[in-house]
Amino acid sequence: MEYDHILIRYGEIALKGKNRRVFEDRLRRNMLPILKQFPKVELKRVYNQMYVVLNGEQYEPIIEKLKLVFGIQSMSVALRAENDVESIQKVALSALTMARKGSNQAVTFKVSARRKDKTFPTDSQQLNQLLGAHLLQNSENLSVDVHHPDIEVRVEVKSDGTYISSLQINGAGGLPVGSSGKVMLMLSGGIDSPVAGYLAMKRGVTLEAIHFHSPPYTSERAKQKVEDLTEVLAAHGGNIRLHIVPFTVIQQEIKKHVPDEYSMTIMRRMMLRIAEKIAKQRKALAIVTGESLGQVASQTVESMHTINAVTNVPILRPLISMDKLEIVDIAKQISTYDISIRPYEDCCTIFLPAHPKTKPKLDRAIAFEQSLDVDELIHDAVEQTEMLTFSAQTSKAHYEELF
Repeated sequence: MEYDHILIRYGEIALKGKNRRVFEDRLRRNMLPILKQFPKVELKRVYNQMYVVLNGEQYEPIIEKLKLVFGIQSMSVALRAENDVESIQKVALSALTMARKGSNQAVTFKVSARRKDKTFPTDSQQLNQLLGAHLLQNSENLSVDVHHPDIEVRVEVKSDGTYISSLQINGAGGLPVGSSGKVMLMLSGGIDSPVAGYLAMKRGVTLEAIHFHSPPYTSERAKQKVEDLTEVLAAHGGNIRLHIVPFTVIQQEIKKHVPDEYSMTIMRRMMLRIAEKIAKQRKALAIVTGESLGQVASQTVESMHTINAVTNVPILRPLISMDKLEIVDIAKQISTYDISIRPYEDCCTIFLPAHPKTKPKLDRAIAFEQSLDVDELIHDAVEQTEMLTFSAQTSKAHYEELF
């Protein structure tokens, strides 16, 4: 006997009340492009439960894809039985046997039965007892442990059949991508900003990313690093558009006209202006950054105040209270760390002044910008922006027409 279903379990979605169906529909739309890679499978929904019908497909590669999708709390690989006790006992024994093959040390078990179909004549407690006794009688070297079992045989009696599982896999949790509006991520290529994008997506936002590229000071490999990071983020349940902004001229002008200690502040203000303009064109409602309070000169409260003054668009900072070790741990978990530490520097690193101002004054920043043609520089950068799309289904970038 082989597993024939994957049961999809929700976390926060289950608490959404009257809006629950909206979140379920969004999750379903996010799963479908991924499941298209497996031609035999079907995605079905019965009442408030979604499940994948395997139809002979191996479950492992499907699980590997789905466990990245936000909105899925956990998954159970299951066997389906007809709604009668004898059939359930037979299939439960198969599920237990399969689980024991995967774990040579498994010597204890428990049965957790739920009768969701109240027309089924045997209640949950009676079913626990009947199944537990049957499994004990037909297994060797096995005992019951209801508190800390090696194997938990989960049984769900539904109107369309009984689903029995002994293998549960954690999902990504959070909310489905696309259920919380669109935001623009400022993606540098370092460790922090991809983690910020990941955490924002976990709260259900549709993500678009913007990267500032300064050839010949930054290489094509630095650009490729950002594309690879975007591809990793796209695997979590939605297409991501990446905007590559040519930033060389702006940085040269800043270098020429702005005192060194204020160059980082002015550069960040110019970036934020461009991000705001592209966000409005793309109908994004907020900007996400990888800033962590006090980590570098541009991330002090004083710097944030001076830099933020150029925009009224909300700035979301998922990492604001985290230290570097916490951020690195998440980056390793989500597979962005090894990409981020590739030795190809971004434009912020290349033009980093020796002694950046940690408490820049707003009036002085405004005064220094008077020597720049801010509007023209921003207009030209936006007009020359390149846009790529990364798909959760294909994990490949596709060039699109500019705005």
